[in-house]
Amino acid sequence: MAKSEWRTAEVRYDVGVDDVTAFILAGGRSSRMGTDKALLSLGKQTLLERALDAAAIVANTVFIVGPRERYSRYGNVVEDVFPDCGPLGGIHAALCITQTELNLMLSVDTPLMGPDFLAWLLEQARASSALIAVPEALGGLQPLAAVYRRPLRAVAEQALKRGDYKIGHLFPLVPTRYISEAEIRAAGFSPMVFRNLNTSEEYQDLVQEEEALGVRGNGE
Repeated sequence: MAKSEWRTAEVRYDVGVDDVTAFILAGGRSSRMGTDKALLSLGKQTLLERALDAAAIVANTVFIVGPRERYSRYGNVVEDVFPDCGPLGGIHAALCITQTELNLMLSVDTPLMGPDFLAWLLEQARASSALIAVPEALGGLQPLAAVYRRPLRAVAEQALKRGDYKIGHLFPLVPTRYISEAEIRAAGFSPMVFRNLNTSEEYQDLVQEEEALGVRGNGE
């Protein structure tokens, strides 16, 4: 796949930010990476800073979901009510404190996720009354780049209490807007915005690709 396909399409979407809270899910174990993914550098920023900057363009309020002692210097932090329950625990914690109907959940390890795509995603969520708006791309659903409405909190809490930590198990239980890869492509975006970094090899590959793009951008 050509490097140009990794980038978000150059499309601008107007988006109201007052009705949205964004949450960066940064509290994963990063066991396959071997180090905290959120604090890895890409260009002049950490992955966390990169995600925070993108989210701040589409939401007035942005929180980090993870351990306070690790991330408080980067912004406001929300900690899990149900610890060690994976990303669903983070989504539940976010929905416990949000004051807005729409809540963007974004994993820290998807550094190609730009604000233009996030604005478009929020438009799809606004246009639907569904409790979840979740994209489908790269062969599966993408629940960590999705929009959740506040009433989903009760459903998530019930799942956590019964020990069911699979986010995807919530989708059949509530009205869910599935956003197909075809829709994403038709809107001018590459599915590669969902590319995530799980291993050191994947991280090093992206670092090299970004460096190569920077060199070419400087005319060298």
